[in-house]
Amino acid sequence: MTNGSEKPPMVRGVGAGLHPVWRGVYALGRPALTHRGRWMAAVLACGPGAVGSHMCAGAIWQIVAPVRGPIDVSVPEERHVARPGIRIHRSTELGPQEVTERHGIPVTTPIRTLIDLATCLDPAKLEAAVNQADRRDLVDPETLRLALERYPGRGGLPALRGLLDRRTFGLTESELERRFLPIARAAGLPPPLAQEWVNGFRVDFFWPELGLVVETDGLRYHRTPAQRARPRPRSGTHRGRPRRAAVHPSAGRLRRGPRARDARRHATRLRR
Repeated sequence: MTNGSEKPPMVRGVGAGLHPVWRGVYALGRPALTHRGRWMAAVLACGPGAVGSHMCAGAIWQIVAPVRGPIDVSVPEERHVARPGIRIHRSTELGPQEVTERHGIPVTTPIRTLIDLATCLDPAKLEAAVNQADRRDLVDPETLRLALERYPGRGGLPALRGLLDRRTFGLTESELERRFLPIARAAGLPPPLAQEWVNGFRVDFFWPELGLVVETDGLRYHRTPAQRARPRPRSGTHRGRPRRAAVHPSAGRLRRGPRARDARRHATRLRR
């Protein structure tokens, strides 16, 4: 049962002002629930030992956006439960190291959440989730890489290991930045430093051995002409120093993806 507040208290039972959500779980006062209220209700509906997991856990930790459709809940393997609107995952590993609470909701830990997300997200969205986890100080990529050794044979591990490989993974902040990295790799460039301070400014990508700075500007983060113009002094700053070049790839081209022709075009540009 919940009153719709940010931290959703729940109780079982029925009485005046209670609105059924799932069998045995009711909303208090009003039928409409917040995302957190529905997540908590789904966990309660699945009984003892149940926790939010996969996309539900990702949304609770705010490393993926809430999605419409069934709510993911993991339960101990020996439990057999089915509820409409809830996607049940039976698991043999839901011990104290795997579960915690967030906003009062039982949920898988950030590391376990990312491992589960690796089974249901495409590579670009998985990389975005790993970045968000790092930015929110939930788990950094190196800690995540080491933690994977505790989960031999788990589904999703190949995808995460490939993503976290030191040759391919770099911490980025925007979708455009994530899309640029495969283009840089296809261009034959070594892994860059990301979000580094250069000449007094924080830049998206920096190759110190090449004296190369790349900024991936997009209208999502530069909506007005004034905002769009603000990063430009950084270009002049970098170009004014020995062996410094600032390149601004087209946002439109990056959104179309790192196709071979685009990669070759950017490769030529970056090597000039």
